Amino acid sequence: MTPVATSWDPALYLDFDDHRSRPFADLLARVGATAPRHVVDAGCGPGHLTQVLAARWPDARVTAFDSSPAMVAAARERGVDAMQQDVSDWRPEGDVVVCNAVLQWVPGHRALLRRWLEALPDAGWLAVQVPGNFAAPSHVLAREVADRFDVDLRDAATVAEPAQYAEDLAGAAALDVWETTYLQRLTGEDPVLHWISGTALRPVRDALSDAAYRDYVELLAPRLREAYPANADGSTWFPFRRIFLVARR
Repeated sequence: MTPVATSWDPALYLDFDDHRSRPFADLLARVGATAPRHVVDAGCGPGHLTQVLAARWPDARVTAFDSSPAMVAAARERGVDAMQQDVSDWRPEGDVVVCNAVLQWVPGHRALLRRWLEALPDAGWLAVQVPGNFAAPSHVLAREVADRFDVDLRDAATVAEPAQYAEDLAGAAALDVWETTYLQRLTGEDPVLHWISGTALRPVRDALSDAAYRDYVELLAPRLREAYPANADGSTWFPFRRIFLVARR
C-alpha cells in the first residue's frame, strides 16, 4: 500500500460545523473543573471550539496546538494562542486537557492516554472524543474503493471500544466513558461524500493525483448514495457513532 500523509482544509472541515461541534459540547458538559488555571485544546483544528473553552473558563489561560500548519494559521486568525505540535510528542501541561476528534489519527493512542492521565496534576481533567464509525458503510466503502488505488485507509481497529478505554484509565479518581450515535440530517448533493471528504478521505486526496482522485470519487459516490439514500425531501440521514471519555486524576 502507498503510505499517505494528511493535509487539512479548514474551510472544508467547517462545512458541517454544527454537527462537528455538538459532540464537543456534550464532552465538555461532563468536565467538572470549576476554576482551572490552564486549559489546553490538544488538536485544536481551526480553533473555533477553542473559543468555547475560553468562554467556559474566562479566568484560565487557554492554549492550543495542532499538527497542521493550515489549522494553526486558521486558529491564530481567530485570536487563539495556538502552536504547531504533534500530539504524539506532546507532554501534558495545564490542569484541563481537551482532545476532540484527534486521537483516531494516532496509532497507539491508548498508551498515550495513559501517559497523559499520569502526567496531569492532582485533580486535573482529561476529556477525549473519537469517532467510532470506522465499521459504518461510509468508511467501509471508502476503504474498498481506496484499495483499488493502492491507498490504505484506517479500519475498525483504529479506535478501541468504550470498555477498553475504561480499562485503560481505570486508575483515574473519576471516570466517565460512553458512546453516542448521532443521527445527522445532511443536505446537498452527495452529502455523505462531502462529509467524509473533509476528514476520512484526506489521506486519499493526499496520495492521489487530481485525475486519480476524480476517478476515486466517481467510483465511491454512487456506492455512498446507495448506502445512504436521500429522503423524499432531499435530505439524507447519516448515523455517526462517537466515543467519549472524561477522567479526573
